[in-house]
Amino acid sequence: MCLCSGCIFFSENFIQLKETMPNLELEPGRLYRTRDFAAWSANPPRLAKRLVQEGKLVPVSGGLFSCPWRSRFGNVPPSDEALMAAFLDGAPFVITGPERWNALGLGSTALFAGTLVYNTKRTGHFKIGNRPFFLRRVAFPENPPPEWFVIDLLEHTDQAGTSQKDLMPALVRALRRGVFNQERLREMGKRFGTKATQLLIEGALAALSTSPSSTNPDRKRF
Repeated sequence: MCLCSGCIFFSENFIQLKETMPNLELEPGRLYRTRDFAAWSANPPRLAKRLVQEGKLVPVSGGLFSCPWRSRFGNVPPSDEALMAAFLDGAPFVITGPERWNALGLGSTALFAGTLVYNTKRTGHFKIGNRPFFLRRVAFPENPPPEWFVIDLLEHTDQAGTSQKDLMPALVRALRRGVFNQERLREMGKRFGTKATQLLIEGALAALSTSPSSTNPDRKRF
């Protein structure tokens, strides 16, 4: 490799020219890894640093950057889903926890200090984009239906600020109203629930055969 001043000057200017090519267009709302800039620069870290200095990128985590949407109120941060898709580098994941559990309408009112994410790649607590995430490597279905979140809630009642005993009457009422698919709930229980959870599901389904006018499901014991 030639190290004469003329060649060094040419090399540095070639790199700088490559970094300022007009086809470098960042997509608002997208997250980038340092390696993504190899298409535009022989020195991707330096290019990423320059884009941060110019306000075109916002650092999110080590080697991960966001190109934010801009509104009249300032930069719009990426969603949790976008952060996870980039952080896990395309590995499957599902966001669960209190927000999803509480939305089921079964009586849970839990709050977490971070976002719970099941995935196939990493386990641990991470701060990404100044937000805490709790990642766990556990099994989950592709495109989880509401019935899977019911099973997930039943498996984590201690973290959801409720108990299985308290959830059962509300689940029976929801099943009577057709909120959840009975066969899908049973399937999700068999695939992702413990034996204890499966028995609870069978008990809730069995309670449907009892007329609500003759038995108050709120008083039924499971």
